[in-house]
This record gives sequence, C-alpha cells and structure tokens, in this order.
Amino acid sequence: GFCTNLFLSQTPERILAQTNNKTEIVCELMKEHAGVYWYRWSQERQNFEFLIFSNALGKATYGTNISQNKFSVHGARSHTSYRLHISHLHASDNGTYYCSVSQSSQLLLGSGTWLVDVLPLPPKTTQAPISKKPVRCVTKRKAASKKGACSPVVWVPLATGILVLLLSLFPTAHHLHR
Repeated sequence: GFCTNLFLSQTPERILAQTNNKTEIVCELMKEHAGVYWYRWSQERQNFEFLIFSNALGKATYGTNISQNKFSVHGARSHTSYRLHISHLHASDNGTYYCSVSQSSQLLLGSGTWLVDVLPLPPKTTQAPISKKPVRCVTKRKAASKKGACSPVVWVPLATGILVLLLSLFPTAHHLHR
C-alpha cells in the first residue's frame, strides 16, 4: 500500500517552470534509509509512474523509458536528504512528484510536489519605435463604455473557468490523500 506520513517531507509544494529549464525537488527524511524512490502522478495520463530509485551510495535505477539525461538524484552524506533534478522541462513533465521510502513492506510517500505547468518560452520581442503622434486623452465614461480587460464579458467566463478547474482538483486531491 501507499501511505503519506511524517517520516519524510518534500519541498516545494508547487513548481511553475518554463520549457527547457530545470527544477529541483527536495526530500528530507527523519532517519537514514537505504535509498529513495521517486514517482510521478500524471493527471492527464491517469497513471502513477516509477521514475528513479537512488540508493545511499548514489547508484540510480531508472524506470522503464525514463531518460537518464532528464532525471538525476543527488543525496547528502547523511543519507537523510535527497534532491531530484529534472532538466529539459516540457509540458509532458507536468504532474505531482512524490519521494518515497520502503518501510515494513509499505511504501511511505512524501507530501508531493505539483509541477503545475511547464510554460512555453516567452516570444522574443523587439521594442517598437516611439510614436511622435499626440496622445489623445480618454475620459472615464468613454473607457467604461469600451469592452476591455475589465469588461464582465471577459472576466465572468474567466472566473467561471478557474472555479471549475479548482473544483475538479478536489476529487483528485481526495483520491491521492486516501
């Protein structure tokens, strides 16, 4: 079975990253173990995937089809702190990452780190030349009549979509908590 517990803690709780960048997740153990397992839950694929096991000597065993160039684990000499490094990030890396240890035939899980979204790189922009045209003032009444970013036509569907997304996370969180 899988259990979350107080024997190990995981940081950060949430990561927002950009494509092709790298990130790191830290797993702190309350006592020494022979090594740490790392898993990823993918909401999109609905699977719990074994990524890598790193033993106390630093030897790594990778899961099926897991790239050694993408994932690596670095442990402290005390064998109570392990860091999962994820490089060359892409949208397919989204998910919740868990560190875990095996104890008394149970797999104890950390609290999880949610790799929220791997964002695309921002487009390269060039600075527009400064216009020498005179600037026309807009009164509050004219600005209010235009359909802009503050218009209910824009923010009501946006707020509804965000609410639906947040509500859809509750069953997943409840399932993972069990």
